[in-house]
Amino acid sequence: MFSRLREDIAVVFERDPAARTTWEVLTCYPGLHAVLMHRLSHALWNAHLKWLARFVSHVARWLTGIEIHPGATIGRRFFIDHGMGVVIGETSEIGEDCTLYHGVTLGGTTWNKGKRHPTLSNNVVVGAGAKILGPITVGSGAKVGSNAVVVKDVPPGATAVGIPARLVGGAEAPEAGFAAYAVSRNMDDPVVRALHQLIDHFSHADRRVDAIVAALKRSGIELAQDAGEPDRFDPNYLNRIVD
Repeated sequence: MFSRLREDIAVVFERDPAARTTWEVLTCYPGLHAVLMHRLSHALWNAHLKWLARFVSHVARWLTGIEIHPGATIGRRFFIDHGMGVVIGETSEIGEDCTLYHGVTLGGTTWNKGKRHPTLSNNVVVGAGAKILGPITVGSGAKVGSNAVVVKDVPPGATAVGIPARLVGGAEAPEAGFAAYAVSRNMDDPVVRALHQLIDHFSHADRRVDAIVAALKRSGIELAQDAGEPDRFDPNYLNRIVD
């Protein structure tokens, strides 16, 4: 149980740059609270304590603003950012390493019994306000843009945007960092493309800095920042090392 909790906390730090301390995550993140309470309600549901499971789910909804039916199946490292207004239906299935933002609905489109809610494969990101409706499948690594309404299967690695959702790209090369709000580089939006160019630039700069630091350490040079004495490091020596 504690290993799963540590895993859940680590996911928050990985996907939300606003997270500062473990105590803050434990006490101030309703998405984490909703997931923890769902595990309890899901266990009760599987133990055929249906009313008690629904009651625990109802309390979780009241405390967090997130409604997860106790019958829903959720994988590891699931993260709900912000969370208010998220609805996850009874027969929903969510894989590992998925992320949902506020206002997301995984809903059903029929009153018939059986599978009637979506299935999210591993590593799916669903942007704020998106609606995924019916017993459809969102493939591994796919992204659903904010406010999209998805009523058809989304292939692995693709990005779905719009109402009704349309595909704007297939499997794409790995991107730098986590695609917050399912904002993908292949969206037909110049602002999005500019943002991803900036992200790529910063990522490239970070790799260069890491390589420079590694070269300095191999040369036996102690960085001023590590030594706590910023005035001792000669920037001209850095240029000689790079050259």
